[in-house]
Amino acid sequence: MMELLGKCGSSTQSYLFGGSSSKLDGDHFRKLPIKDKLKSCFSQLQVNQRSCFRKGSLVTFSASSNTSYASPPSSAKTEYRAESDVLGALATIIDPDFGMDIVSCGFVKDLEVLESVGKVSFRLELTTPACPVKDVFEQQARERVKALPWVEEVFVTMSAQPAKPLVADNVPKGLEKVSNIIAVSSCKGGVGKSTVAVNLAYSLAGMGARVGIFDADVYGPSLPTMVSPELRVLQMDAETKTIIPTEYLGVKLVSFGFAGQGSAIMRGPMVSGVINQLMTTTEWGELDYLVVDMPPGTGDIQLTLCQVVPLTAAVIVTTPQKLAFIDVAKGVRMFSKLKVPCIAVVENMCHFEADGKYYYPFGRGSGQEVVSKFGIPYLFELPIRPTLSASGDGGEPEVVRDPVGDVAKIFSNIGVCVVQQCAKLRQQVATAVTYDKSIRAFRVKIPGSSEEFLLHPATVRRNDRSAQSIDEWTGEQRLRSSDIPENIEPESVRPMGNYAVSITWPDGFNQVAPFDQLQTIERLVDVPEPQSSLESQIHPEEGQIQDVHDNISQATTVSNADAILQHAKALKDRNARKNDAL
Repeated sequence: MMELLGKCGSSTQSYLFGGSSSKLDGDHFRKLPIKDKLKSCFSQLQVNQRSCFRKGSLVTFSASSNTSYASPPSSAKTEYRAESDVLGALATIIDPDFGMDIVSCGFVKDLEVLESVGKVSFRLELTTPACPVKDVFEQQARERVKALPWVEEVFVTMSAQPAKPLVADNVPKGLEKVSNIIAVSSCKGGVGKSTVAVNLAYSLAGMGARVGIFDADVYGPSLPTMVSPELRVLQMDAETKTIIPTEYLGVKLVSFGFAGQGSAIMRGPMVSGVINQLMTTTEWGELDYLVVDMPPGTGDIQLTLCQVVPLTAAVIVTTPQKLAFIDVAKGVRMFSKLKVPCIAVVENMCHFEADGKYYYPFGRGSGQEVVSKFGIPYLFELPIRPTLSASGDGGEPEVVRDPVGDVAKIFSNIGVCVVQQCAKLRQQVATAVTYDKSIRAFRVKIPGSSEEFLLHPATVRRNDRSAQSIDEWTGEQRLRSSDIPENIEPESVRPMGNYAVSITWPDGFNQVAPFDQLQTIERLVDVPEPQSSLESQIHPEEGQIQDVHDNISQATTVSNADAILQHAKALKDRNARKNDAL
C-alpha cells in the first residue's frame, strides 16, 4: 500500500493534481488525511481501468500513456512524489506489537512536506502515551526521513490517541473515557495484591500514561495507607451528582476508605451496591489505564465488577506456597469464564538475597505452576524487601521512593507487559470478526487463536440464539431457515468486549454472536481466494500500473461469492435431510 502513492500513472496523478479537469488540486490534496489520499488514488485507478478496456483487450498504461486528463503542474507532481518518499521511508518502521508498519497502523498524522527547502514535519499518534517504544519510533522516524537525499530538516512530534473504551455500548458514563481497565487479583488475602496494584499504577504513570486506581476492597481498604493525597475525602459534584476522585502525584484515587467511613460492616448485596456506585458514578475523566485492586475471593463483589465494568485484562498475584496456588487457580478460572484474559502472573515474596545467594523461605514454583497450567504468557518475581513493605506503610509507593531501584525496574517491566498486551488485545478484539465483501463471508479469528476461518452470513444469521429466534420456554425454533435469504449481508459488525460481536442486519435486527458460538457453526471450506486487489496490481517499475479489466475482476469476485453461496446451500440441504431423517 505504501508504494501506491509513488507508483500511480500520469493519468491518476493528473486526476489528483491536474488543471481544469482534475477533481483535486494540489493544495486540496495536501490537506487530505493520508487514508483519503490512498482512497482517492484507488478510486481513480478504477476509473482508468474501466476507460482503458476496449473490445475485450487488456491495456497496460504507464506514465507516458496518452489520456484525456490534463498534465499536472510540475510543482504539485514533485511535492506529491516527495510525500510518497516520506511515507515510504516511514513504512519501513514496524510496530513490534502489531507486526505492521506505522503508516498502515495509521500512526502518521499531519504530514507536511516542503521539498523546495528540504523540510518535513509530521506527528506520530500512538495508541497510548505509555508506549514503551515511543522514543525508538521517534528516533527511527527522524533518521529514516532525514536519509532522503533532498531532506534537510525533520520535525517530529509525538502524541497518543484519545482515551476511549474499545466497546462504547452500555459503558457507565463515568468510564466512557477510560481506555483500559486492569484487574489486579489474587483471590487470597495477604499476598501483596494492593502493593502490586499501587506500584503498577505509578509505574504506568511514570511511563507517561494517565492512570487511576480503584480500591474495590470495602471491608479492608488499603489505598488510604499506601498513598498520601492532600485531600483525603472524596468530593461530590453538586450539579452532576458524580464523585470527584482525589489525587496523589497525578494518579486519580477512589477508595471506600476515602469516603470518611473507614472499612465497611455490611452484608454482601449492600457491598456490591457500594462498589457499583463508587466505580460507575465517579468522574474518572480521560484515563489510559484504570487499575482495579480486587478484593479476595470469587463472590458477589468480584462478579459485579467483572460484569458491570468492561475489564480489559487481569494481572494475577500469588506467593510461592501451594496454598496460594489453590486459591489463585479459582480466580483464574473465574476470569476465564467471564472472558477476561489473564496477561501476567506476579509471584510476590519469592526470595531474598544474602551472602551473594538467593534463599527461598516459602518454597518455589507456585507462580510457574499458574503460568504453565493456565497458559498465562508472563511471570514476574518480586523479592522480599523490607523497603517495599515500609514504603507502602509510609504512604509512598516504592517506585516513587526509589524510581531507579531493582524493585522499580521489575514493576517497570510489568508495566511494559501490561501496555503491550492491552494493545494486542484491543487489536485482536477489533479485528476478530470482519466481513469480507469480496467473497461475501465473515472472516473469524478468535482472540488468542492463530486459526482463521470463514462463515457464511446466512448461516450466522440462522444460528441466532436470542429469544426472537428461539422460544425460551420450549426451545422451539421460531426462526426458519427459509426466512433468511441466501444472499443476506450484514450492515455492520462491532466488537462487544472480549467475548462477542454485535452484527446489524438489513431488517434492523442486532444479533449478539459470542465467539464460542461462532466456533461451533459450520464453516465454509474450499473457498476460492479473491483476486488480488488494486494495490497488488501495481507494477514494480516506477510509474507503471498493470491495468486489469474491471469486468474480469468483478467476474472473479462474483464467482467467488457464488462458490460460497453454493457451499452454504449444500450445507443447508444436508441439514434439512438430517432433520427429515430424524
